[in-house]
Order: sequence, then structure tokens, then C-alpha cells
Amino acid sequence: MTHEVEHEYDVVVLGAGPVGENVVDRARAAGLSVAVVESELVGGECSYWACMPSKALLRPAIARSDARKVPGLRQLVQGPLDAAAVLAHRDYYVSDWKDDGAVGWLESTGARLFRGHGRLSGERKVAVEGPEGDRHLLTARHAVAVCTGSRAALPDLPGLTGARPWTSREATSSHHVPERLIVVGGGVVAAEMATAWQALGSRVTVLVRGKGLLPRMEPFVGDHVADALIEGGADVRTGVSVAAVVRDGSTGPVTVVLEGGDRVEGDEVLFATGRSPRTEDIGLETVGLEPGSWLTVDDTLRVEGSDWLYAVGDVNHRALMTHQGKYQARIAGAAIVARASGASLPTDGRWAAHTATADHAAVPQVVFTDPEAASVGLSLAEAERAGHRVRAVDLDLTAVSGAGLYADGYRGRARMVVDLDREIVLGVTFVGPGIGELIHSATVAVVGEVPIDRLWHAVPSYPTLSEAWLRLLEAYRDGAGTS
Repeated sequence: MTHEVEHEYDVVVLGAGPVGENVVDRARAAGLSVAVVESELVGGECSYWACMPSKALLRPAIARSDARKVPGLRQLVQGPLDAAAVLAHRDYYVSDWKDDGAVGWLESTGARLFRGHGRLSGERKVAVEGPEGDRHLLTARHAVAVCTGSRAALPDLPGLTGARPWTSREATSSHHVPERLIVVGGGVVAAEMATAWQALGSRVTVLVRGKGLLPRMEPFVGDHVADALIEGGADVRTGVSVAAVVRDGSTGPVTVVLEGGDRVEGDEVLFATGRSPRTEDIGLETVGLEPGSWLTVDDTLRVEGSDWLYAVGDVNHRALMTHQGKYQARIAGAAIVARASGASLPTDGRWAAHTATADHAAVPQVVFTDPEAASVGLSLAEAERAGHRVRAVDLDLTAVSGAGLYADGYRGRARMVVDLDREIVLGVTFVGPGIGELIHSATVAVVGEVPIDRLWHAVPSYPTLSEAWLRLLEAYRDGAGTS
């Protein structure tokens, strides 16, 4: 008979990805005792199958593309990428899928790591079944934080399971370059992986059910990214739906059958068609919640109806990005610490230390395609739906001297959405080479609710891409844009 060992901690964290790590960091910094339960690798999805490996694959592609637009350099970079070197560089950044370094950091905080599968087993209790059959029952004095993240969601299609499709995990960890890659989906994963694998030598076909790529950003963004993929040789089809998938034997080609009967053949198929929460087997039913569901939280990241259970990161479906999950973790950690000390949290603290306001008003994102895309805050359509009286100001980035210096034939666009009643910026979007580093200035403007008349005094250095700010402000002053 397996003996169950009982332990008590101030805080128990389910999941040791970046989100869970940040909850640990905040709780331990305040002196609370913490246990962390992880069933896979410490460091989570971002470190091994998402952010880090994908950006390691994309950086050489984007650097080569930029270099090809620079006089005196373009003739030196016309050949193919060294795919083996790129994949080896990716392997380095994921530590060859070993988590020794992450475990070392976690243990340095003084938190206790429990390897194995953790499940809620009642209020403030987590049962852990270890890899060797060992069992532990953890009791949290103050809080349990669910930080188990999300996984790729596959549609229910005939033949899909037997076709062994790629998801985001296979797309970022593959050790071979498929001759032909079919990408199903139009979001961030689809656009980035189409960019990466096309640069590595795959002939890419992108199948998008909607009107275009990156539909959650301003409409012009997806147009720029699709145009670049097409110019690079990709076949980008919009308004198409997949009816079935067929794999020829165990190693043969894969065929995607479209509604209407058209067929697309490739060597691998990536389905990048959404995410689902990793909550189906964590004991939610023992605390009156539905297994497999997204968890609804308040702005302190506490699960609605509970005074001890927190859901942080992807599992709450507020903003499925690593940096936003880490932000939520810092907020949740502050809230847990404050409540553990008996403090009452302010009820009107819109930008307080315990309130995840940015989830609603200022979510930043960079899409590492070629060209890059970045946005923060509300799009024009979102601002209008929210009832704001707004004006959008658009800018062709070739109006900025730094754009021409950055690359011959530079193409890009920016949009600033202004609240006409408060004269502040509600949202900003950029698309173009090298614009990823611009988005934090926009984030500061949106979070700080900096008045337009004060932004006039934020002088951009010449000649940089940041002069886009000056041109946007000039266009707003001169009455350009759409109300």
C-alpha cells in the first residue's frame, strides 16, 4: 500500500511554467512558504515549446530578410539558411529540453518542488501522485494558484488523429525540415511558423478559414504579413475550411481535403487553430467547478466564488501570452501576500498593485513574422464597440527617415487610436521591419494615460523608427484620420 505523506504550506502552486514561477517569486519574497507541483518540465510551455524555441527559429529568418534589404550586404546573404545550425541554436535555447537550470532557480527561492500530477482534492488541498508512485497531500493555509496553462486544441475532423498532425509543440521542436508544410490557421502561431519554416526551406501553404491572417489585430496587419509570405513563395488561401485529413501510411505524405473537394498535399500539416485549458484532470470537480473549463477570475486573479483559489495565466482565458501571464502572476502574488497578512484590498484600485487592469486596457503583443507586427491596447473596432468616441490616425512608415535607412524598399504602417473625450491614446499598432522594439513606448503611453499634449514633449531621436510617434501626433493635430 502506498503511503500518503501530508504537508502544509502557505501557498501551493499547480504548474511551474513562467506564470507559476512568478507566483512563487512574489510569495517567497514576502516570506510565505510555497510548494510547487509540476508534471512536465520546470519552465513550462514558453521555455521549451513556445516563446523561446519559436523565436530562436525566427531570428535568423528575420535577420536574413533585413540584411537582404541593406546595400553592400544583400549580395552576401542570398543563399539558404543553414538549417542544421538554426535547429541546433534552437536546441541550445531550450536546454535540449532539460530543466536543470530552471529547477536550480526554483530551489534557490526556497520553494519545495513536487514532481508529478497534482489534483485539487477539496478546499485548499492538492493531492500529488509522483512519478515513482509516491503520494503527497498538500494543504495550503492561504491560497492555491492554478497555473497549468493551455494546450493546442485540435478540431474534430475525419482522419486527423491518424494523420499525426503537428501542433505548436511539434512545429517548434521538429528536427527535420519538411519539403512541404501545410499550415491550418491564421493566428500568431500559424503566421510565425509559416514564416520560420518557409525561411528554413519548406514550401508552405497556409489555409485560413477567415478573411485574413492575424484577425485580432488591425486589418492591415494581416495584409502586410500575407503579402510577404506570398512574395517568399507561400500559397496563402483565405476563406477556406478543412473537411478531412488523410495520411498515406505511417511515413507518407498528408492530404488536407477542403470543403468543396479541393485537396492540398504536403509532408507535414500544422494545425494552429486555438488553445484549450489544461484543467481537465486537476480535480476541479472537488471544489464545484467544471473539469476542462476556463476559470473565471476577478481582477486580483481569484476564482469567482472562492476566497482561496486563484487561476493565473492562460487558464483564465484573459490574455493568452507569456508576458501577460507573468504580469498576472505578479498581481496575484501581491494579492495573496496582502490577504495573508490580513490587509483589505482597495475596491477602486484600477491601476493598483493588486489589480490586473492591463488585461483589459493595455495588452501588448509582438508577432515575430517578417515583417514584424505589434500592438497594444484597443484596436479601432474594439474602441468603437466599447463606446469610446475615438479617432484613428494612420501613418505610412516610409514617411519616417529611419525607415529608409533601416531597409531599402521599406514597407510598413502604424495606427494610433485616440480617445477624443480624454485626449489620450487607447491603442497603437505597428507593422513593418524592426518595429517590435517600438511597442513598449506605446505601452507606456497607454498604461500611463499620457495626455496627447504631453506626448508632444516626448522628442524621438533622429533618425530612428520612433519618429513614427511624431508623425502620428502631427497627423492627429492636423485633423487626419477617421472619427
